[in-house]
Amino acid sequence: MPEDSRELGVELGDLQDELESQEYPISHDELLEEHGDETVEMSGNTTTLEELIGPLNEDEYRDYGEVEQAIMNMVGDEAIGRKNYSDRTPPAAGEDRQDEGGPGQGGQEDQESF
Repeated sequence: MPEDSRELGVELGDLQDELESQEYPISHDELLEEHGDETVEMSGNTTTLEELIGPLNEDEYRDYGEVEQAIMNMVGDEAIGRKNYSDRTPPAAGEDRQDEGGPGQGGQEDQESF
């Protein structure tokens, strides 16, 4: 699969090509009728386009960008991958940074840091 089909932890694969070549504007119902069964992968988990954006009940999408934005708005934590992971170095001198789930936050005392 082309690398440009993955964005923010979401893999559209062939669906991206289909949505980009779709004739717009298209109603929400028509979009789901034509592509609702297509799968979207998020960090190893899969869902259908209909399960993902079906609850939005938009009137129509004017272009691929609006469909893509709807998808990105509806993905949850499953698209993030490993939570609280950062490949950044420790805070720089003078930088005050406390990441969510970091040491010292309630219930996280036993969490191992890598």
